[in-house]
Amino acid sequence: TLAAIAGGSAEPEMRAFASTYAHEHGSASVIGTGATTAPDRAALLNGCAGTFLEMDEGNRFAKGHPAIHVFPAALAYAEQHRLSGSELMSALVVGYEVGARIGIAASMRPSMHPHGTWGTVGAAAAVARLARFDAARMREAINVASSLTLASSKRTMLEGGLVRNVYAGVSNQMGLMACALVEAGFSGERDGLASVFGAVVSERFDRTKMTEGLGSEWQIAHNYFKLHSCCRYNHGALDAMDRLDAREGLPAPERVRRVRVTSYAAAAELDDPNPKNTLAAKFSIPFAIATRLVNRSSALPSFTLEAVRNPVIQALARRVVVAEDASMTARLPLERPARVEIELDDGTILAAEAGVNRGDDADPYSREELAGKFLQLTQRAWPEAAARRIHALLLQLGELPSLDALGAELAGAKDPLRRQP
Repeated sequence: TLAAIAGGSAEPEMRAFASTYAHEHGSASVIGTGATTAPDRAALLNGCAGTFLEMDEGNRFAKGHPAIHVFPAALAYAEQHRLSGSELMSALVVGYEVGARIGIAASMRPSMHPHGTWGTVGAAAAVARLARFDAARMREAINVASSLTLASSKRTMLEGGLVRNVYAGVSNQMGLMACALVEAGFSGERDGLASVFGAVVSERFDRTKMTEGLGSEWQIAHNYFKLHSCCRYNHGALDAMDRLDAREGLPAPERVRRVRVTSYAAAAELDDPNPKNTLAAKFSIPFAIATRLVNRSSALPSFTLEAVRNPVIQALARRVVVAEDASMTARLPLERPARVEIELDDGTILAAEAGVNRGDDADPYSREELAGKFLQLTQRAWPEAAARRIHALLLQLGELPSLDALGAELAGAKDPLRRQP
């Protein structure tokens, strides 16, 4: 998550936002910039940066991204109060669990984007844990935070509206505010979860699902990581492309007559063949397939603005059609399947299918692959030596008596070139 934030901080919009918003003095790190600011501002900026590249972790059962909604708020509070690494890790687990379980219990309205909703409650729970709230105040923090969610629209991601990247940042900022409000004597509804997630942003709220296995089955153990630099709904198709590539190699783009992708309902929505910017491209299966064929990769460089404007990729994306297969929709959430069929200029059909997405707990990436991802992301903002030092510190976070050493590295890790591969 920290690497996703560092990588996102190199985006021009984030650099501009941080330069105008991080001016207030404080002790909380603005990751990727070398600056510190007030905790609420750092939480907002880091949460925003962490979603820019679509490389943060997620949870298939929660149907969202718990860690980026929790970690920035917890880090900012822990830095401000000079808490230990183990306290930060404990708070992250608690906040993740609370947020993810609300996501599991809630059936969000189809027009809603899950970012900025239940993540606010997760952030508040993490901060409340760090602040050592008792049960009564923890309950109040959850109730207050429930009313501090956003009316976040799914259209923003489909249309490339960059305001969508702010949703997770606002959740982190509101999580800190919720705890400050409780400490000042503010109160929420008697049962904010049932009210907000049962009737406002969600169509149903299943209390049984929310508490099933509570304390023995941890949702953070069911998360996923991404190596494809785009929306998770693209990953089934891209995994199928990887299988095809490994089996017989991918064809030259000029030989492709058309591509047909069948997948589950949410993936079938990502059918825009002409995305206007990098965010929209990350939510477009036609673009993802086309850039994978042209660039021979689905990593960060395949989803840059240069790739979006590449006429070869644009022409190929227009030859990709996407459709739902109801039987694939029925396989959710245990699988997120897709089938890709590539028709060549001589009529040959190349086909492959994927079920469980790579990076899930059921088919995880190796530690070496994830370490490589960390270095690729962070070197957009930092020199390699600094990135490696921070990576080593994070792997021993639980042993750090304070976050001072990490904060010092984050403050000193500056790359004036701000490289953007």
